[in-house]
Amino acid sequence: MKKILACLLAGALMLGGWPSQAAADNAVTRIKDVAKVQGVRSNQLMGYGLVVGLNGTGDSNKTTETIQSIVNMLKTYGVTVNQGSLKSDNVAAVMVTATLPPFVREGDTIDITVSSIGDADSIQGGTLLQTPLRAGNGTVYAVAQGAVSTGGFAAGRGSSTATKNFPTVGMTPNGAIVERTVEDDLGNNGKLSLSLSHPDFTTASRMATAINSQYGGIAVAVNPGRIDIDIPAYYRGNVVGFVASIEELPVMPDKVAKIVVNERTGTIVMGGDVSVDEIAITQGGLSIQVKKTKEANQPAPFSYGTTIETRNENVEVKEDKASTIVLPATANVSDIVGALNAVGATPRDTISILQAMKAAGALHAELQLI
Repeated sequence: MKKILACLLAGALMLGGWPSQAAADNAVTRIKDVAKVQGVRSNQLMGYGLVVGLNGTGDSNKTTETIQSIVNMLKTYGVTVNQGSLKSDNVAAVMVTATLPPFVREGDTIDITVSSIGDADSIQGGTLLQTPLRAGNGTVYAVAQGAVSTGGFAAGRGSSTATKNFPTVGMTPNGAIVERTVEDDLGNNGKLSLSLSHPDFTTASRMATAINSQYGGIAVAVNPGRIDIDIPAYYRGNVVGFVASIEELPVMPDKVAKIVVNERTGTIVMGGDVSVDEIAITQGGLSIQVKKTKEANQPAPFSYGTTIETRNENVEVKEDKASTIVLPATANVSDIVGALNAVGATPRDTISILQAMKAAGALHAELQLI
């Protein structure tokens, strides 16, 4: 980590320092990359079904839900069976999930994921029976059926088994047929809205300004996360073309000074807008080492006794000399990196230092722990 910090600092100096605020503000991107049209969204679907045709790798008879499902299915075909005589080795109860994309129509196909919910060893080579897929409101939007591909296997018996990937989860490309579409009214009322990926007052204002400079006063930033747009009359018959033209407009998104810290891996990522007030940082190390040694105690000459082994424990405490460095006010990210590197801070030391700086009110950035 120290070498990485040093390389970052050296690279910044070689390039003439870290980017200035003016240079950062020139980071122009498309509206398409920072916002999306409101209402253009996917919907999650889910259903319960049975996978049949398994070679003895299905649910055991202990899974009574699977047996009950088989009985109920056969009843719909007029077959009466004795539940106690059924064996479910070749059948597995599964949950089927899918994502319904926006603007799909009846008859289109979508991919599905099939996951075992019982104690089946594998659903490899099985066939999913017709399964209705419902949305959160309980409405059926698609029907799934077809062969299941797991991309893995489970072989062997007893303690001698070999498994590759996850044979209890599989996919069926184009395994569901869309039976009902989600109605879209994009631009039908002459209006549409844009949703920002990261709500921000400045970015929303700049986005509305960019749209108005191109089409006149048609856009209003109603809040940091939404922009309402009146579709021009000459675009009412070509809403798709109007949205495409808006998405290509350039905008300069504003950035929030932020430091992201991952305590599990010791990863620290700082933005270029991070600054600090004048502050002194002290980093001192306390090293504690416990040494264990073994000694053999022999009995006195010409005496009865046995050799006894004893263990001695010595505790050594060493406190390293603390290092102190002073940062000037409005120091940028290169100053922070250089200061932490100069005091020999480890990644975890750096995390503690940043937290202390934030608590002291000297660090002007959002500190996010992940």
